[in-house]
Amino acid sequence: MRALLARVDAVLVQAVIAAALSFAHLHDIALAAGQDGWKAWAYPVSVDLLLVAAWRQLRTGDAKASGWCWFGIALTASLGANVATAGLLDLDDVPAWLRILVAGWPAVAFLGGTLLAHSVPKAVEDLDSATEDAGQVDDTEPAPEPPALPAADPAPVQTATSAPPAVSVPAALVEHARKVAAEHHTRTGAVIDTPTLRARLGVPAPMAEAIAAQI
Repeated sequence: MRALLARVDAVLVQAVIAAALSFAHLHDIALAAGQDGWKAWAYPVSVDLLLVAAWRQLRTGDAKASGWCWFGIALTASLGANVATAGLLDLDDVPAWLRILVAGWPAVAFLGGTLLAHSVPKAVEDLDSATEDAGQVDDTEPAPEPPALPAADPAPVQTATSAPPAVSVPAALVEHARKVAAEHHTRTGAVIDTPTLRARLGVPAPMAEAIAAQI
């Protein structure tokens, strides 16, 4: 465990030293190219952030080509500053092409950082595609038929031999029906039939039949 901690600590120290030196070289190049004040300090920050974003894309993302492209651009900017400040470039007389590169770097860093930060992982794209496919319904497929209901028991059928239900007729109504039947016989000379008796009394058909049976 102690050996591992010592190795990790050494790596961290080495990384801090390298980052500090690269940071200073980028600051010197920006300052020599006419970017004074806080702008000279912002340039190395943008280069290092683009390196970190590209490395993160290579470690966790699926767009490996994009990650390697922006990692190479940021690494070239960092190495170029380190080499240029090693005595190969006169910082008191910076060429025009270098001033153009330094002036255009913020737009390049912004574009690369935006593309790397907002790239959608492939797993998320596949999940969204599967969700959309599952949500689409094929209109050509017929709708499922409802389950068949159990057949109802048939209603009992009354046979011709079964007797009609008994209807209770008041005696006064029977007596009135007899008078109506007598008046009809006197007027027409025929026995009154059940439909006529029913119409004259204004009673239901079963009651009319029961009255006709009693008169």
